[in-house]
Amino acid sequence: MKGFDPIAFVKDDGLIIPEIGTWGLQKYKLMGAYCDIFTSGMRKQWEQLIYIDLFSGAGYAKLKQDGRIIKTSTLIATSIPNKFTKYIVGEFEGDKINALKQRAELCNNGVNIEYIQGDSNKNINRIIDAIPKENNALRFCFVDPFSLNLEFETIKKVAAIGRVDFLILLALQMDGKRNFHNYIRDESEKIDKFLGNNNWRDPFKRGEIHQKDFMKFLADTYDNNMKNLGYVVDPVLKYEVKNDEANVPLYYLAFYSKSKKGNDFYKKIEKYQSPQQKLF
Repeated sequence: MKGFDPIAFVKDDGLIIPEIGTWGLQKYKLMGAYCDIFTSGMRKQWEQLIYIDLFSGAGYAKLKQDGRIIKTSTLIATSIPNKFTKYIVGEFEGDKINALKQRAELCNNGVNIEYIQGDSNKNINRIIDAIPKENNALRFCFVDPFSLNLEFETIKKVAAIGRVDFLILLALQMDGKRNFHNYIRDESEKIDKFLGNNNWRDPFKRGEIHQKDFMKFLADTYDNNMKNLGYVVDPVLKYEVKNDEANVPLYYLAFYSKSKKGNDFYKKIEKYQSPQQKLF
């Protein structure tokens, strides 16, 4: 891990480049650092190390504050010194996944990448088919949705393959907290799918849980869901990412592993991340 910097600045290549805030640097530092320690630490113990990216984007992103361009998740993961054996990449938008393909080819890292275009929630069976399932395979899944449009059934199916560590962006503040008034309506299905539970509204309607506690409710319920899948849930392994300019919380990056070693690895990369924020 020492010596590898996940943040790589690049030049505009004329292909699509989405804009992000500078707070995205925290996310990519953490994600890239874990990829590095994961492959460095486990390459002699496992014959196959698999990288899964369910919302990959275009491979490049522009910081809207200063116009600098950085590599994003998949291209960071292909840049680490010890590569994954295989990369499985999902992305909804065709122009983004096409740009990612071209950029990955130019990097010429000699890696094996399988691209699956479309909604990863709907395409999850195709993604599962692409993931090696042998007992000698260890997997890391990065999940970076722009909102709470991540279905728990998607995570459940990936987890069922076997050994999979997850780093998941939970948009509890920038989506959940802001849109409670929409999601509490019976006709809204977004939180139903995010939690895998159609009855989550009941304690709110009975007055047992109040709107101000909605974000904590989502986080606790998600942790319990992961516990039920066999994951070791450590509250220390959630990091709050804030808007740098307004100091407003945006989302949490939540790490889940079934092994003590995975959690220990994650704790070791704290130096790549800004100081942890208290959750609730």
